[in-house]
Amino acid sequence: MKHSKEGNEYFILLFRFGLIMLLYTICRLAFYFFNSDLFENLSFQTFKRILYGGLRFDLSAVLYINSLYLLLYLIPFKIKFRIGYQNFLKWLFIVTNAIGLAANVSDIIYYRFTLKRTTASVFKIFSHEENLLLLWGRFLVDYWYATLLWLVLIGVMVWGYSRFKPRPMGFRNRWQYSMVGILFLAIIGGLTIGGMRGGFRHSTRPINISNAAQYVERPEEIPIVLNTPFAILRTFDKSTFQEVKYFSSEELDSIFSPVHYPKRSASFNQHIIQEKRPNIVLIILESFGREHIGALNKNLEDGNYKGYTPFLDSLIAQSWAFNRAYANGRKSIDALPSIVASVPSLVQPYIVSEYANNRINGMAHLLKKIGYETAFYHGAPNGSMGFLAFTKMAGYDQYLGKNEFNNDGEFDGIWGIWDEPFFQFFAQDMNRLNEPFFTTIFSLSSHHPFKVPEKYEGVFPEGPLPLHKCMGYTDMALRRFFESAAKAPWFKNTLFIITADHCTIPFHEEYKTPVESFAIPILFYKPDEIEPRMDNSLAQQTDILPTVMSFIDYPYPFVAFGNDLWSAKNNKRFVINYFNESFQFLYENYALYFDGKNVTGIYDLEHDPLQKHNLIGQVDKPSAEKLLKAVIQQYISRMINDRLAWNVEGNKHDH
Repeated sequence: MKHSKEGNEYFILLFRFGLIMLLYTICRLAFYFFNSDLFENLSFQTFKRILYGGLRFDLSAVLYINSLYLLLYLIPFKIKFRIGYQNFLKWLFIVTNAIGLAANVSDIIYYRFTLKRTTASVFKIFSHEENLLLLWGRFLVDYWYATLLWLVLIGVMVWGYSRFKPRPMGFRNRWQYSMVGILFLAIIGGLTIGGMRGGFRHSTRPINISNAAQYVERPEEIPIVLNTPFAILRTFDKSTFQEVKYFSSEELDSIFSPVHYPKRSASFNQHIIQEKRPNIVLIILESFGREHIGALNKNLEDGNYKGYTPFLDSLIAQSWAFNRAYANGRKSIDALPSIVASVPSLVQPYIVSEYANNRINGMAHLLKKIGYETAFYHGAPNGSMGFLAFTKMAGYDQYLGKNEFNNDGEFDGIWGIWDEPFFQFFAQDMNRLNEPFFTTIFSLSSHHPFKVPEKYEGVFPEGPLPLHKCMGYTDMALRRFFESAAKAPWFKNTLFIITADHCTIPFHEEYKTPVESFAIPILFYKPDEIEPRMDNSLAQQTDILPTVMSFIDYPYPFVAFGNDLWSAKNNKRFVINYFNESFQFLYENYALYFDGKNVTGIYDLEHDPLQKHNLIGQVDKPSAEKLLKAVIQQYISRMINDRLAWNVEGNKHDH
């Protein structure tokens, strides 16, 4: 502070906070420009409104983050001008705001994977990772330009902070200074509370993430308005759901009920099907978005697109596959409950929500009741992503991970065991299971930092995205798995289901829309039994459980928030997920966006696949809105009241 210019202490405070606000705006601009291809429909007028509205959220976050600094800076005693005290304030300001800027800059990159601002759930998501420091180290290196931006912002902040030195107001005695200081403390304290809340009117509720919608034209633009520290602070230790009452209980069940009843009696199943039930193998492929699979994109690039999964393409030709299938979430921890328990992760990932201990109808739990042995396989360190705990909740008998593989020579250095050796372990280990069995494997190699084993460098097509060579590697691992499995005695009596957990960064314009950012493969394959066909109707991850239960003639009722794809008519199928503080609902050829109170968007996907024209006010879809509200009400009510499971012995969890 030797060369700092002196100035009025309150003007200096205003300057420092103005500087942080400017840095947050720079982060917002960087967030937009780094991800501008995902916001191609954004008009200049809307962008100006977003920048203006964003200041409100920035101010709230900056005031929360700097509340301790403010209090210590404003104490009405001249002791605060001592060098030691000022140095402490300086480092408090720099460290706390550097953390806030780090959160903002990280989301410039992370947003492309999740399509939402990071919230407080991120701490629970990564709490089970053993190699968190290594992951962050890789992030800093691989996305060096984001790291450089963060360091530049910190440099500007340090320079600006040190540029001016506060001096006390010129009062002759201390008590006068203290009295005026108390007055300023009260005034600034009141302004701070108003800034944190987002307004000063008595009726103003503290602004929340949903308030960002008032500054945008489309739900996908909401993340530009927000900043990441605000999103984290506003979701920290907050209850996810409040009861909604769109319909009476009787009317609700007539519109939509998640309770699925068997087509045939339990006695019929026990006597006729007991010895014929197939094994079930569920394969979940990490980041295998539909965009990168040639067989599901026959019209892409004028029909010339080949994709990066030649084996999966060949398997699709022998399967019942869906080319309008979607994930119910954007992260791996969203996928697992959706796929194996038919519980979509709406608003917040179910695994890390306060409802994570609810009783659920996990597929493994249901199948164990009729004699299946069950096992879950994931090559990461045991417990990664909270999968070990969740699979126990879902009813799996066994969990086999990196520990059980027991060969660190095949460790990829970050996430876990490479897919090829772990898929071989999977194929061999199933030979010891008693039939019928239900197993699930979750792959991991098609993930950042997008590496393949050294011996396969240069073997697989690189493509325009670094992910593509990893998809080629995992596709090869899948081919080798099927080659090994085909030799096993259980193979021909096995139903294989292949899907993905979520999408990843898109490349083609067709996949940069809110709807297609959830596009994944779903296919069912059983040698010599399921007729191969391409199904053009809607499908989602939560449909997998009821479809499997229907295929094996499951004899008991169960709860599932999806459709039985064998029997559900096209006009009854839907897809639901949560996108930028809105429910995204696909029904027939339309996409609806609902913020919990109002429909904010309607898009005709048949005639407007790039979602450029919001038809709100021009088109009404009352049947779709009615069904969506019924699904939401059932979901929230059952989540809050722990009614996600059907109890066979008396069904006491359903009423």
